[in-house]
Amino acid sequence: MKYTIWPLCLLFTLIFFSCKSKEPENKQDVFANNIDTTIRPGDDFFQYANGKWIKDNPIPSTESGWGIAYLVTNENLQRLKNISEDAAKENATKGSTTQKIGDFWAAAMDSANIEKQGLKYAEPYISQINSITDKNSFLNVMANLEKIGVGGIFSDYVAQDDKNSSMMAFRLEQGGLGLPEREYYFNTDSSTTKIRAGYLQHIVNMLKLSGQDETIATASANKILQTETILAKASRKLAALRDPYANYNKMAISDLNKLTTTIDWKKYLTDIGVHSVDSIIVGQPEFFKSFDEILAPANFQGTSLNSWKDYLLYRLLNNFSVALPDAYGQEVFNFTKLFTGAKERQPRWKRNIRAEENSMGELLGQLYVKKYFDSTAKKRYSDLVENIRDAYKERIKNLSWMSDSTKQKALLKLASITKKVGYPDKWKDFSAMDISKESYLLNMINARKWWHNHSMEKLGKPVDKQDWEMYPQTYNAYYNPANNEIVLPAGIFTVPGYKDSELDDAVVFGYAGASTIGHEITHGFDDQGRLYDDKGNLKNWWSKSDSAQFAQRAEVMVKQFNNYEPLPGVHINGAATLGENIADLGGILLGIDAFKKTAEYKENKKIDGLDPMQRFFMGYALGWLYSERNESLKNQLMVDVHSPAKYRVNGPFSDVDQFYTSFGVKQGDKMFVPDSLRVHIW
Repeated sequence: MKYTIWPLCLLFTLIFFSCKSKEPENKQDVFANNIDTTIRPGDDFFQYANGKWIKDNPIPSTESGWGIAYLVTNENLQRLKNISEDAAKENATKGSTTQKIGDFWAAAMDSANIEKQGLKYAEPYISQINSITDKNSFLNVMANLEKIGVGGIFSDYVAQDDKNSSMMAFRLEQGGLGLPEREYYFNTDSSTTKIRAGYLQHIVNMLKLSGQDETIATASANKILQTETILAKASRKLAALRDPYANYNKMAISDLNKLTTTIDWKKYLTDIGVHSVDSIIVGQPEFFKSFDEILAPANFQGTSLNSWKDYLLYRLLNNFSVALPDAYGQEVFNFTKLFTGAKERQPRWKRNIRAEENSMGELLGQLYVKKYFDSTAKKRYSDLVENIRDAYKERIKNLSWMSDSTKQKALLKLASITKKVGYPDKWKDFSAMDISKESYLLNMINARKWWHNHSMEKLGKPVDKQDWEMYPQTYNAYYNPANNEIVLPAGIFTVPGYKDSELDDAVVFGYAGASTIGHEITHGFDDQGRLYDDKGNLKNWWSKSDSAQFAQRAEVMVKQFNNYEPLPGVHINGAATLGENIADLGGILLGIDAFKKTAEYKENKKIDGLDPMQRFFMGYALGWLYSERNESLKNQLMVDVHSPAKYRVNGPFSDVDQFYTSFGVKQGDKMFVPDSLRVHIW
């Protein structure tokens, strides 16, 4: 995946047109206001390419960071707002796309009604929580909450079977944590300690808002943190979760009771709608074995029973805070500031658009593409995929370290990669999703039920290869190893303020060809993706010696990124970010090879003082034009498999020979890396 979704940062967004209704006759070059001429390209290319813009555009008080994705996002949010407002004004037919979007929006913006209703539509679930008397009733309620998207003490979901990619399977994974990642429970630095204390108070505040006594709420909060710490201790670390073999443990449902004796798995799975399957995939068996301690009878007696009830109550309230009276949302924002550094809460309409996207983003996408999608742009990027694929084909053929037999299998996998560009050929059927003007919270609950049922209906059935996991307007992209496909939503190619037709090939091949298309294709051959064959199955198609060669070369990159220190004393996790770092480097190399075949490169004419290859590198760096608050950066370094933006430019560029040639980088420059220490994989 090109991006991850950072807390309150959002990478939604947009398409191929500026939001301006009238374009200036002499538009500036796309890089004109970005370059910091006081920085030498060979010392810090990220700062050279983006530094002036970052200096001139401080992070708004409502944001955790600022940059190109935020600009695109804000354009897109406004467009989605316009679509929603227009839909709300129509007297649309019940059940139509327009009716659902309009009514969801109207209910979400009716703040007076939300305050008046309070917890009314959450009360049935709160009553269930209050009725818990023992472990079994706790698990029954946890199953009911799972059906509205409120997770309990582990994670479960439907996904493709890694070793039989044509079929959907049910997975059990570690989970149950209220903090973003296991290390938040154990690190002893001052900022993490502050976050743990803030989390305790946050739980207390949420429980108090529901009417609970502070003394009882405080006791529950301490017990909840204690329990989550046990769960965190049993959880695998971020890097360990990237090993698909180690996290694939398939077993018969009847054998789950050997994993833990505390749960009636047959009943739980039936309660949440698991059917038509007799086996299940467990990600981390040791995590589930810890349940015998966590769910021991002693933990469901006396005050502990109340704490377990409050554990579920907190998760319910936190999960739906956006649709509850404003005090709940404000409390959640106050806590998340510890991770984002944002000073002010975003306006209500933006929060509601994001909730609407989470509930029915593909419905919004249907109206969106009718109004904004450009078929000429779609063809340009579809063709660009093939240009990048051809470049990769030549690279594989010319590899010196890979045997001919493995090369043939790699070429087969490359040729088999499916491309999805712009929007789905087949839309999901949302007719069963019940949306009305009655209640924002009820709409959220109904949408969650729809998504749960939609997921469960896939079990035991062949994979729908036409399905998309992102929306057309999304500013993101992904590679799905199980389908051996790249999915490129329309929004990912947007350069804010510029029509696609205004961008020369150098910009497009760097910004889209390298950082997105080449990046996603390379994911099929990174340290994880390479473990899947051309049909998407977790199957070893490498010779032993080729695997060893790959691992040796990848280790060079692990060490390279381990040495980067974005914050004092906090380094990038080279092992956890390896896949994304490989994809970044591979994308750049593929983009260069493809761009060299264009007329613009061959003509070698300068634009605004930059030759075509220099503009290519600038185009890539434009895709990572970001500044980020330290709180957000610290959180990213702990929980994210993507390196921070600066190091997604300077890191791989230091390994690219063409970068040294294009900008005259020499020994003594800060980004110079001797050739013997550069990463050479693809």
